[in-house]
Amino acid sequence: MAVDSFSAKAQKISANIGAHYVDNARKLPWRSPPGGDLPDPYHVWLSEIMLQQTTVGAVKSYFEKFTWRWPTVQHLAEAEEADVLAAWAGLGYYARARNLHKCAVHVTEKLGGTFPQKESELLKLPGVGAYTAAAIAAIAFGERAVVVDANIERLVARLFTIDTPLPKGKAEIRAAMDAITPERGVGDFAQACMDMGATICTSKNPKCDICPVREQCAAYDLGEMESFPVKPPKKAKPVRRARFFWVEEQGRILLATRASKGMLGGMRALPDDGWAAGNDGDARPPIGGEWRVHENVVQHSFTHFSLEVDLAVYRGEKIATDRQSDIWWPIDNIADAGLPTLYAKAVKWKLKEQK
Repeated sequence: MAVDSFSAKAQKISANIGAHYVDNARKLPWRSPPGGDLPDPYHVWLSEIMLQQTTVGAVKSYFEKFTWRWPTVQHLAEAEEADVLAAWAGLGYYARARNLHKCAVHVTEKLGGTFPQKESELLKLPGVGAYTAAAIAAIAFGERAVVVDANIERLVARLFTIDTPLPKGKAEIRAAMDAITPERGVGDFAQACMDMGATICTSKNPKCDICPVREQCAAYDLGEMESFPVKPPKKAKPVRRARFFWVEEQGRILLATRASKGMLGGMRALPDDGWAAGNDGDARPPIGGEWRVHENVVQHSFTHFSLEVDLAVYRGEKIATDRQSDIWWPIDNIADAGLPTLYAKAVKWKLKEQK
């Protein structure tokens, strides 16, 4: 495509997407209306961290819970990390929660409670990568930045039939997004493209009949919308084995705090056998005695592997444990423990089993 014709197409795409957003923007608790005042940077940062690899529907209630409990970045910085992790329970990818708290402390103590405006400075914050820095700069501060999330990636790949397989094709997609990103109103435009990918240019069965850039879409011209972006073949996930341990006494259940580093670091959880992404657990119980093992009561899928979990229930009369990581938690209030979803599944199974 000639440079002039590409430029004309880019301008048309930008204008049509922007116009569509004015009347069709999703109403989300962290957003300002199209053309309105810039939103609170704290809200933008918080929502973008939560939205990493998580759907908007799942994030809404967590965002509202966090902003009610910690209305400013300073309040979040003053919180205990364990409380932040517990409030995050169920969102997954718990390193985000640890970095969230670390970033809040950094912004409060090093930057006077004010988020930097420039993309290059935002990149220096804990837990803020290239996409998140661009999104905060554009949406919260109106800085021109090229914002590319998974929804935008799909939209742009189809508009320009970019057929270089991912992840190599990301550079071409970013260059094309750069070409259609306007100088002004860049935050609204980025969110407009996100909305397009989420509601119209979907992975399956895209709604091309209501798409404002259908006439500019090269994939639509070919009738090959779902062929873009081109993804590498999926690799089979390895299956790991783990064993969790249920120790109950006088209406309380034994919990442990996981090591600060590694998967689900710092979270409260049932005692387990040291399973990890790269290896099975050793099935070794935390205390000696009689155990009844229920096999494969939980199946859980992570990004790079799946986990099958046995639950061993303590049947002995004496409980001898005094590890520093031990926590005795009332079973009736187990929902307040903030267990990761994987462990909450096992608790739910056990409580249902003993009814």
